[in-house]
Amino acid sequence: MKTIVYLLIGTFFGIIMYKSEAASWFRIYEMFEFGSFHMYGIIGSALVLGVIGIQIIKRFNIKAINGNEMNLKPKNKSIARYAIGGTLFGLGWALAGACPGPMYVLAGAGYWSILIVIAGALLGTFIYGIIKHNLPH
Repeated sequence: MKTIVYLLIGTFFGIIMYKSEAASWFRIYEMFEFGSFHMYGIIGSALVLGVIGIQIIKRFNIKAINGNEMNLKPKNKSIARYAIGGTLFGLGWALAGACPGPMYVLAGAGYWSILIVIAGALLGTFIYGIIKHNLPH
């Protein structure tokens, strides 16, 4: 049953991403050139909704679908960690024209060349998992 719920939520999210043009390479390019407010509006709306959602989860002590407590404790702060990670993420986003969510939306929409980007993202995640204990905290 949980798998069906996740599949329905993911499908709904993918449709919203596609219809709002958040998965459009041209919209992302336009954003990086500061040519349009479209993507900033989508990202800003997601940020506001995320903050509201987290506050609701904390205030009402909402549990995950599987009944476990949600771990919403702050992570260790490190400028190097966020500067390096943010730079790599931004470069990948700018070069590929898609961040992780839209990559799968683009694959679902039939843009098969995005599979190369997905393979690179999975490889990068795998490498991070291997070396993360050696990185500065």
